[in-house]
Amino acid sequence: MPAFDQVPVTELPDDFTAETDRILLDIREPDEWELGHVRGALHIPLGQVPERIEEIDPDADVYVICRTSGRSFRLIEYLEHIGREATCVEGGMVAWEASGKPVETGA
Repeated sequence: MPAFDQVPVTELPDDFTAETDRILLDIREPDEWELGHVRGALHIPLGQVPERIEEIDPDADVYVICRTSGRSFRLIEYLEHIGREATCVEGGMVAWEASGKPVETGA
């Protein structure tokens, strides 16, 4: 795996709703999102990120989450290519749920 910055789920807040300088960017597909996501996360499926990049505050710390981290690494590689920084949430939503952190369901 590439050498990207990673953060364990235990070091992140359970809810990103009130975060003003940090974004949790969930890049999973809509059906995955509906099954369970972090409250306050920004949902942009991986394939839509290039066309929706303006929705990601360039001044915020960006944490990227997918199911297990594979897609996150691909997105972080893309972001670095365009001059943006991001951190991978280690283990993705699988690790999030395994640690007992809360999830919301539905759209």
